[in-house]
Amino acid sequence: MVSLTALWLPIVLSSIIVLVASSIMHMLLPYHRSDYRQLPEEDKLLAALRAASLQRGLYVFPYGTHKEMKSPAMIEKYKQGPVGMLTVFPSGPPAMPKFLGLWFAFTLIVGFFVAYLTGRTVAPGANYLVVFRVAGTAAFLAYGLGNLSNGIWKGQPWGMTLKEVIDGLVFGLLTAGTFGWLWPH
Repeated sequence: MVSLTALWLPIVLSSIIVLVASSIMHMLLPYHRSDYRQLPEEDKLLAALRAASLQRGLYVFPYGTHKEMKSPAMIEKYKQGPVGMLTVFPSGPPAMPKFLGLWFAFTLIVGFFVAYLTGRTVAPGANYLVVFRVAGTAAFLAYGLGNLSNGIWKGQPWGMTLKEVIDGLVFGLLTAGTFGWLWPH
């Protein structure tokens, strides 16, 4: 068993590496540029949404209770469309420093749990590939597979979901490599 205090360096370093890798993947590589599309007649739609005084939150449309979803009127609304979800952020430019800070905190949390699981299942001085396998599996579960629920429940296009899963695989491999490299002997 390896204590968490002995794994502080791989936790922090893997978090930094994932932060840098994700920044490169989203800002420099072109494959995420097609993830989002512009709304048709955006100015008209934004004016209508502005007039509704939407607050921060996740909205679903058409909206109804579980009982109402079976009513003929609600079924007709679904047939007519559009059907979807809308995430509303607070007004103002995107708060990238805040988002990056929260993302980094998330990577530290993932690193902590990867360290916990790997430290409890892999002995000190273990072979690089043994550490890599356990740490990589745990990190991929956190970074990659959780994104599948966005395609299932939130209607995210499957192409975008697949790219997020691939990103998660890369982050998992980077985390695994860092833990394997810095594993206590």
